[in-house]
Amino acid sequence: MSEKEPVIVKVSGPLVVAENMHSSQMYEVVRVGEEGLVGEIIRLEEGNASIQVYEETAGIGPGEPVKPTGQTLSVELGPGLLQTIYDGIQRPLKILEEKSGMFLARGIQADGLDHEKKWDFVPTVSKGDTVSEGDILGTVQETSLIEHKVMVQVGIQNAKIESIEKGKFTVLETIATLKEGDKKHEVTMRQYWPIRTPRKVKKKIIPETPLKTGCRSIDMFFPLAKGGAGCIPGPFGSGKTVTQQSLAKFCDAQVIVYIGCGERGNEMTEVLNEFPHLIDPNTGEPLMRRTVMIANTSNMPVAAREASVYTGITIAEFYRDMGYNVALMADSTSRWAEAMREISGRLEEMPGEEGYPAYLGSKTAEFYERAGSVQCLGGDDREGTLTVVGAVSPPGGDLSEPVSQNTLRVTKTFWGLDSKLAYQRHFPAINWLKSYSLYLPNLDKYMRENIAADYWDVRNLAMSLLQQESKLEEIVKLVGPDALSTREKLILLVSKSIREDYLYQDSFSDTDAYTSAEKQYQMLKTILSVYHEGLKLVDREDFDFSKIEGLPVIEKIAKVKTLELKDGDTSPFENLREEVAKEISAL
Repeated sequence: MSEKEPVIVKVSGPLVVAENMHSSQMYEVVRVGEEGLVGEIIRLEEGNASIQVYEETAGIGPGEPVKPTGQTLSVELGPGLLQTIYDGIQRPLKILEEKSGMFLARGIQADGLDHEKKWDFVPTVSKGDTVSEGDILGTVQETSLIEHKVMVQVGIQNAKIESIEKGKFTVLETIATLKEGDKKHEVTMRQYWPIRTPRKVKKKIIPETPLKTGCRSIDMFFPLAKGGAGCIPGPFGSGKTVTQQSLAKFCDAQVIVYIGCGERGNEMTEVLNEFPHLIDPNTGEPLMRRTVMIANTSNMPVAAREASVYTGITIAEFYRDMGYNVALMADSTSRWAEAMREISGRLEEMPGEEGYPAYLGSKTAEFYERAGSVQCLGGDDREGTLTVVGAVSPPGGDLSEPVSQNTLRVTKTFWGLDSKLAYQRHFPAINWLKSYSLYLPNLDKYMRENIAADYWDVRNLAMSLLQQESKLEEIVKLVGPDALSTREKLILLVSKSIREDYLYQDSFSDTDAYTSAEKQYQMLKTILSVYHEGLKLVDREDFDFSKIEGLPVIEKIAKVKTLELKDGDTSPFENLREEVAKEISAL
């Protein structure tokens, strides 16, 4: 008797249950219904499979066929990823539009890579050489900014190169033939990798280099290391998306992967419209030439939202394995967690805190653990980094909710956005009293050697003054400013300058939107010179503090961000510090 064909027995939103699935395996991709919708098996029980479908399931009913593919959900990796905008399961949106118009039809299949385009392949090894997994066979100039490195697939060990050719090839054509013992491998530029499995590395390295973002409140006060993990929680309208877009534009990573996971359609449209026109400030070329975008808006199927973050991080790991510094922006992981909650509810699993699945913590940790500074596979000891920044959208800005708490457990940098600062038009609205970075010890040596020996002394003094200011403000509210001592008035004056002249950045100003690490240090040191010089006078009983407030140099300090640091010439800042010392000592 022949085995019965798999058919649907139940449809519950994006969750479909099929019977007669005895030969299937977990996380296998299947085609659901007459239209062949893409789905993934997420539970197997006595021949019944629970399938999460990555497309709209309206109109699909019991009795329709289910076709197993025998493959797990994987992404196509190879030249052509950069400059492409994908949906959550790596279908290029441009191809989908060409096939079905502005409104996407169901069941459309589209390859992640262009199978027709020919790439100019240049070998870096020769016939007769021995290669293993991760070794670079050759290069392709993918864009004007990024050279794509074609690597030996994972699993191949000590294989001899029988043939390798230079020339123009599609991603499906054989570029080299390898012999591993009795096995023969025909190597193409395309690889597949299952999205839920982290890519292999030789070893992880402690991250010790900062990710330079050009944002003063991040780089100076709460830095993130290359290969680190950070989170940006904040209530609605506090600037999470804008902060992530700014990081994507200005950070010194070589490749950017931007995931719009469950964001509002109008926000994502803005990103998709703006990004192709942004100019990379580091190279002067279009930013898209080193960017991969994954757009999965809130009105798209919920299951694809859950897959989109894995699709993005697998592509990011692929470029990290080539030895690049990669930055991944996930906006927002709360929508990802909500997708998990919905699927979990339809599976009738026991709910955890606030209805989220009990495995929310482990899934969050698995995702952020894929960040890191690593020694890549291959014999050339190349190193790559993958930095992950996740936005969190806690309902009502409540950071005690499960997604925020689980994210804080596994990330070492926390940039807490404050709605009060956003309403005051203080951007970026990073609250300097709530935020923190645990990477400071890792970056200590780099900052002292590359920026200034007293870098951390300057940073710590500024942080101390901001903390003292918050305490003094309570006193001012109760009894007024006249009750303060001259020293306390000086603290308030300098702290105000740090807040308004240093932490506030104008993203519409070409000179203020990005600040180099050297200029950040010089700016802050110049503002603090008012404090150091003022301390020499404040303890005198007859001293009138209003004289310091009325000095002409205080107005110049307020415009310290307009000073330029050209070719490492710090003289404009040094001259201003001398002016501060001269005018205050004259009092």
